[in-house]
Amino acid sequence: MPIKRTATKAPTKKVTIKRAIKKAATKRAIKKTPTKKAATKRAAKKVAAKRVAKKATAKRAAKKVPTKKVVTKKVATKRAVKKTAVKKKAVAPKPSVGFVGVGRMGANMARHLHACGYTISALYDIQPKAAATLADELNSKAVKKLSAVTAASDIVITVVTDDAAMKKIYRGKKDNLLQGAAGTLFINCATLSPQVHVDIEAKAMAVGASTLEGCMASSIPQARSGTLYLMIGGQAAVFNKAKPLLNDLSQDLTYVGESGSASKVKALVNMVMNINTAALAEGLGLGDALGLDLNMLCKVFAQTGANSRVLETDAANMLDRDHECYFSAAHAAKDSGIALELAKKKQLQLPLAKATKAQYERLKAAGLGELDKSAVAELTFPGRCPKPKKVKQKKQSAKKAKVAKTSKKHSKSSKKSKASKKK
Repeated sequence: MPIKRTATKAPTKKVTIKRAIKKAATKRAIKKTPTKKAATKRAAKKVAAKRVAKKATAKRAAKKVPTKKVVTKKVATKRAVKKTAVKKKAVAPKPSVGFVGVGRMGANMARHLHACGYTISALYDIQPKAAATLADELNSKAVKKLSAVTAASDIVITVVTDDAAMKKIYRGKKDNLLQGAAGTLFINCATLSPQVHVDIEAKAMAVGASTLEGCMASSIPQARSGTLYLMIGGQAAVFNKAKPLLNDLSQDLTYVGESGSASKVKALVNMVMNINTAALAEGLGLGDALGLDLNMLCKVFAQTGANSRVLETDAANMLDRDHECYFSAAHAAKDSGIALELAKKKQLQLPLAKATKAQYERLKAAGLGELDKSAVAELTFPGRCPKPKKVKQKKQSAKKAKVAKTSKKHSKSSKKSKASKKK
């Protein structure tokens, strides 16, 4: 009988995939199972790696342990000299500093240097009481002669008002700073005509002394805290020698160039600042006349092209009429005048600087020259505008006095003529 064969079913796709997965898994398992030979190789590799690591750590340790070098006599002497030099540098005394002019700026610069460890050797001022009071505070000495400041000091810092005051302290016939000044350094901080600085440098050099311009672009708080911004003019070698003291006085400084150059820069700084101050006063004054909220106006100015440093420093004072002096209106007029003189020499017209100077001259005429420059707002806000009454009265009284003198002279001469006729 023929054998019946049952037809085998073809595996489905699913079954085929499963079988393939099983085969692959079996192959992996076979690969993973290490043979004896492979295991031995791996163990040998590990041992070799450990040996290498041990050698490396041993080398590092050997490097860290310094080998003792034999120090020769020569090397030992050099090291000793170096150590003593370092000690001397650390202990080296700071130069003694004298001040001529101890007003708002000078006094606070002296206070700061005293706090930095400098000996404030002598103080001179045209108001002797101011010098005496500060001398008591700083354990210093108030002197009556300019030459005494020079005699007591390595460095003399001058902070005077104008060209005339500067010439007087350096050129006085009976007493001046250049008497016995050989080896003394003079740092002149006032804003002056550039030529004055040049002339004084020449006179100082003739007696063996040296000078620097130390023009300041900051105010009283910065003088007290030693965060002034300084513009320096003079010989580069002198500047480098004085740099430690200048750094103690300032937050930042710029060496501008030869003598006279720093005062040119300072004149321009103050000219622009004064124009900005007068312009802000006019803007706020007009805003007040228009009935605008002035605090809002200041906020808008700060976010637009009307923004300036003066807006930060002077706007609130203009609104509150608080004109405590940090930089006086009289000084603003003087410094604008210096810039205008420089422009005149170069045949330049500066109408804004001219108009600004005129505003500050008006303040001076009204007897407000010693108020802060922010007082220029008193001329632009409605209802403020001070009138120069006091000045007019003085002029009238002066005229009356002149008339009285001339009338007396006439009466005396008439009496004499009558007496001669009688004779």
